Amino acid sequence: MRTERSLTRLDRVFARLDREPERPVHLDVPEMSRHRIALFAGTLAFYLAIVWAVLITSWLVRLDWQVMFFRPYQQWPEIHAFVDYYVVLGQRGPTAVMVAAWLGWRSWRQHTLRPLLALGVSLLLLNVTVGAAKYGMGRLGPHYATTIGSNEMWAGGDIFPSGHTANAVVTWGILAYLASTPRARRWLSALSAVVSLGVGMSTVYLGTHWLSDVLLGWAAGLLILLALPWFEPLITRAEVRILDLRDRWFARRGRPEPAKEPVSVPVAPAPLGSGREDTPVREPVAAPRTRAPVHLAPGPHTTRSDRTPVTPAGSRRPPHADRHPRNTAPAARPLSGG
Repeated sequence: MRTERSLTRLDRVFARLDREPERPVHLDVPEMSRHRIALFAGTLAFYLAIVWAVLITSWLVRLDWQVMFFRPYQQWPEIHAFVDYYVVLGQRGPTAVMVAAWLGWRSWRQHTLRPLLALGVSLLLLNVTVGAAKYGMGRLGPHYATTIGSNEMWAGGDIFPSGHTANAVVTWGILAYLASTPRARRWLSALSAVVSLGVGMSTVYLGTHWLSDVLLGWAAGLLILLALPWFEPLITRAEVRILDLRDRWFARRGRPEPAKEPVSVPVAPAPLGSGREDTPVREPVAAPRTRAPVHLAPGPHTTRSDRTPVTPAGSRRPPHADRHPRNTAPAARPLSGG
């Protein structure tokens, strides 16, 4: 009997990913259109304007201090418990796990690694850009401010821009970026905007961020989402590379196995009870059938050999004394003396 190597769970996963994608036919990959480039340029200008307004200690910094002295968590203490839980939607660990689980299921259904790779690229950009800005400008938060009215820049802090806000924009906005239809993209864009807006205002309510931190966090997250189409070729090459490494790994694992020779005839298992279940039995190849002449009776190799008599010349009528074969003269009857 022909045996095959048992497939592991990882083998089955890669085998499913190797099938033909079942995603919608008209699924479009976002491109850097003129509209998107204009949005990116406008968001970048807004980002730089916020940074400049904080650096020069403008009216935005004065607004930050006014909101801090207002102490929203003391004005509405009844929602404090809810806000403590809601702000988790902007934390990196929980949101990354939830979104990665959903996109992993999408990758399984669509048989492509693009959703997970797009999430990985976006989180990598988030860590690099937002992290560099945080530690580069070193702004202190409201709870650690030292001088009233100052911008608290280059003081060893790490809250400008708001990481919670930027993370909420990216992790929930990637769902809209990877949506299969324009309608789903619109709904998911609105949902991610509401979630990220609530996360940013929650940090202001709790007093962990200045208002300008949240504004810059929204701009930083939106810049990453708008720049993702530039990284689509990289995502495609990474997917091809991963699948190529998968194929090489499978080939290296299967190298010790002997090559299977092609079998010219079908292989059937031995009949039950023969004691040779593991020995292949070759089916006999039947010779081309030829029709026997009609004047010959079936030979002894057929199952009809035990049936007698057999009528020659193809006649199915029973023999009769008064009948004679065709094309022969009838025998003369004796004359009866009268």
